[in-house]
Formats: sequence, structure tokens, C-alpha cells
Amino acid sequence: MTTRSLAGTIYQVLGEPDGVGVVGHDGSTAGDLGGKVMRLHGPRAVSYIASHPGQVGFARAYLQGDLTVDGMDEAFPYEELKLMEGFDLRLPPLRELPDLVRVAREAGVKLTEMPPLPDLETPSELRKLAHGIRHGKRRDAEAISHHYDVSNRFYEMLLGPSMTYTCAVWPREDATLEEAQAEKYDLVCRKLDLKPGMRLLDVGCGWGGMVRHAVKHYGVSALGVTLSREQASWAREKIEAEGLAGAEVRHMDYRDVTESGFDAVSSIGLTEHIGVRNYPAYFAFLRDRLRDEGRLLNHCITWPSPDHVPMRRGDFVARYVFPDGELAASGRIVSEIERVGLEVHHHENFRQHYARTCAAWCANLSANWDACVAEAGLATARVWGLYLAGSVYNFERNTIQLHQVLATRTSDQGEAGYPLRATYA
Repeated sequence: MTTRSLAGTIYQVLGEPDGVGVVGHDGSTAGDLGGKVMRLHGPRAVSYIASHPGQVGFARAYLQGDLTVDGMDEAFPYEELKLMEGFDLRLPPLRELPDLVRVAREAGVKLTEMPPLPDLETPSELRKLAHGIRHGKRRDAEAISHHYDVSNRFYEMLLGPSMTYTCAVWPREDATLEEAQAEKYDLVCRKLDLKPGMRLLDVGCGWGGMVRHAVKHYGVSALGVTLSREQASWAREKIEAEGLAGAEVRHMDYRDVTESGFDAVSSIGLTEHIGVRNYPAYFAFLRDRLRDEGRLLNHCITWPSPDHVPMRRGDFVARYVFPDGELAASGRIVSEIERVGLEVHHHENFRQHYARTCAAWCANLSANWDACVAEAGLATARVWGLYLAGSVYNFERNTIQLHQVLATRTSDQGEAGYPLRATYA
């Protein structure tokens, strides 16, 4: 096929999918204009796509408002993402290059590398070298700040009153998001067998939800740590307002916690930020914080198979949402926990619960769309709409999972402090 129009070029890059139409800013059209129609509103959209003809190029054009899809719900573009899954993104053959250049020039397109979007994208790999080693303390702090220090008000509207940005657990079909988040925290407390007077360490504590729930409902003293300054500030204000003696949240790297002898350690949504190569040191550190017979609950997103292709650093999620994020299969998590001498007792998959959780966050974003845009900007709101809708889709399709692994620091004499049958169900 010889490309004869700007819209035809983009349609060809998409793999000429059925049910999709393209309208160029120059008036050219291609594909099915009675289906989902993608509109390019200026030459910059094509420049973004030409410089990165995959996820990032189309994302940049959309986030800048240079590309739109007729009828798309920006807070939950689920149907569009399902459609895009069938796209066969590919560049036209080299023999068509002269024709492509001619068409682009006639449409005012500059075929040069477009700069990243300010304040949205993570630094390029080259620039990251100046930000410290991957998963070093300085770079981890910057990565966490990029993702979590958007705005506490933005997260309040997105996450709801619980301010919990981890997978909820639905106790029944008609439960609300808040009930499901409370059930998640309570399940963790039950798995850890928390009792009054115990000491809990919660690493990567976010806005302090686990800390507050454990202190309020189980009578423990709890220390939470987070690399996000905004999260720590919000959590401390909430703890003070609720008068929770025994609850503490610090703005610090978990690796700087010096206390030990904890009865329990919870890690809810931190492992994704650690780096797979750092698992041995990570789980050894958590083990060393526990007393003999103390329990560890690790809760994190996982790949469904050890053969899964790792997240590429140029993908949309890595570029815009989770800088330096890494996942592993649940078997790798279990193996690394066992390798440091902890005894694994229980392993549970909550994939379907996370699909529901992300859908509920999308509903919150949609209900508060105008306020979220006013608070964080249109581009940031669009990033979250794309990310969460994609998460719903991928959890539903079993492309990603969420596992909780429960282990004990069993003593040298074989005492685990674990009952013959679990009591937390």
C-alpha cells in the first residue's frame, strides 16, 4: 500500500484496524469513519507519533490535547483501550519513506524528536544517571515523589475517604470501596494475628491507613514509614485529629528504620518500588525487624507467570506513572522470602479484587473530573484516566495479579507461633 494522505499514514501505523477511522488536521481521512474516530488536531500530534510510534507517541499527543477520540470518557477510556489492544502498531516499509516525508511536509509536520512533556514524564535514561543509581535512596525518593506527591486533595477525590492506594478486598458483591478497603486492612491485621500491646511496622505506609486501622481496632502501637513527604504530612494530621495514641508515621526511607523486635511487619504496595535484584536485601531487612515468631505480610502486584516479559522502561506506565517500577511473579516473591529464612504459611491472589478497586477509582475520577482537572491539571487527570482504565483491563484479563504472602520468622527451634489451622478467614 502506498501512503497517499496524512490520515492514511497514521491508519497504517495503527495496523489498519477494523472499526477505526482517522481524521487528519489537514482534512484527510482513512478507515471506518462510522466507528471509533481518532482526530489529529495539528502537526504536533503527528510529530509525537513519528518520534515514538508506539504507546508513548500516541500518549504524548493525547495528553497535550493534540489527539482525541470521539465519544471517549477521559476518566475511564476502557473501551478505547480494549480496542487499542488489537492494534498492530508498525511503521510503513522503507520504500514508502519518500512519500511519507512528502505528505508530512505538506501537512506542516516537523519530523524531529519531540521533547518530553514537562512535569509529567520521568527523566530519560540518560538524564536518570544524574539522579543516582537505580533504586538508590536518592533516586527512589524522587521516583516516589513523582508518583505520590501530586496533590493530597487530588488523591482525596480519586481514592475516597480511606486515602488508600492499594488493592481493596470485597467482602461481598455489593460492598462499597470504603468497606472493601476497611476489609483489606482488617484481613491484614487478622493474618498478622495482631493483639493489644503488640508492635507493628508498616513499610511504605502511604497515607497511614494500615497504621490507623491497626491502632484503632487492634490496640497495637504502629510505626509507618513513607518516602512521600505529602503522604506523611497528611497521615500525621489525620492521626492527631483522631487522637490515636500509639500511631506514628515518619517521612523516611524504610532502610533507615533502626528499631527491631516488632511483632509484625506489613508491606502493602511497596515491593513494586524495590527492584527485583534488591529482593534479597529487602526481605532480609524486614526479617531483621521481626522478633522470633513474628509475622510478615507482603502485598504486591505481580506478573501471572515467571516467563512474563518485564515492563519496558519506555512503556506508558514506566514513563508517566511508575518510574523505576518492577514486578515479578508471585513464585519469585515466595522464593525470595524463603531464601532469607522466613517460613511461608499462606499465599493468596486478589487479582479480581484489584480490577474492582481500579474501576471504583475510575468512578471517583469521573465523578470529580472537573475538580481533579482544576487541582492537578488536565494532562495529569488524563494520565490517571488512561492508567486506571488500563489497570482494570489488565487485571480482568489476568495480565497482572495481586498477591499477599504471609510468613513467620520461625525460631531456630522451629517455633513459628502459627496455629495448626488459620484463624483469619
